[in-house]
Amino acid sequence: MSEHILNRLKGVEPVSDGGPKVPSDAATLLILDRQTNGDIHVLMGRRHTRHTFMPGMFVFPGGRVDAEDADVRFVEDYEPTTRQKLIKDLKTGSSEDYARAFAMAALRETYEEAGLFVGVKTEQTVMPSGIGFEAFDERSVVANLAPMRFIARAITPPGRPRRYDTRFLAVWSDQIADRLPEGTGPSGELEELQWLSLQDSKRLELPPITLAVIEELELRLKVDPDLQPRYPVPYYYWTPNGFVREEL
Repeated sequence: MSEHILNRLKGVEPVSDGGPKVPSDAATLLILDRQTNGDIHVLMGRRHTRHTFMPGMFVFPGGRVDAEDADVRFVEDYEPTTRQKLIKDLKTGSSEDYARAFAMAALRETYEEAGLFVGVKTEQTVMPSGIGFEAFDERSVVANLAPMRFIARAITPPGRPRRYDTRFLAVWSDQIADRLPEGTGPSGELEELQWLSLQDSKRLELPPITLAVIEELELRLKVDPDLQPRYPVPYYYWTPNGFVREEL
């Protein structure tokens, strides 16, 4: 079945509009909710049409990694296997601190775009968590990396107006510690936020790689319903012959 997913990506055509040659690191978060009937729902939202990159497309919350994300406070680190897979083939070195920045970027962007605070509620915040996490501190929510699972990695093909080397992370919905009452995030970058079954999510207007990640997740859940860290992680990147799929 992974060959079927890769064949679908072979329809992605290269472009040459002078876009950036070096992709920026990014992270996105799939928040998964297991229904009573066993179905898995995931949170998605539509990118505003004013965006240069993937306007009007449905995506998971996420965005570019900031340098400050590596310094955010947390209560528990990644499970070791997850950490090692995130460190592999880092373009910016092999720092464990930088590997943590992927989780922090995903958590920060999930708050900014969806108004959700994913982490652990504490009775008292002893010290500030870090830049971009002030709203977490106000609600005494601290980041927790231990429940995070690495689902996929993908690099945007050359020539696009934006290029990202994105790590797709996942957590179960019981990790939501708090949420904004507005039901959306303060940045306004995502509209039409909704929880959808994986089948229904595939019917949305999706970037090709987002569809590929959903299908990869479906395959994984069939054999690994608890998302064990040891499971291989698909890694998609562009070559002169099109997308290539490896496993981490």
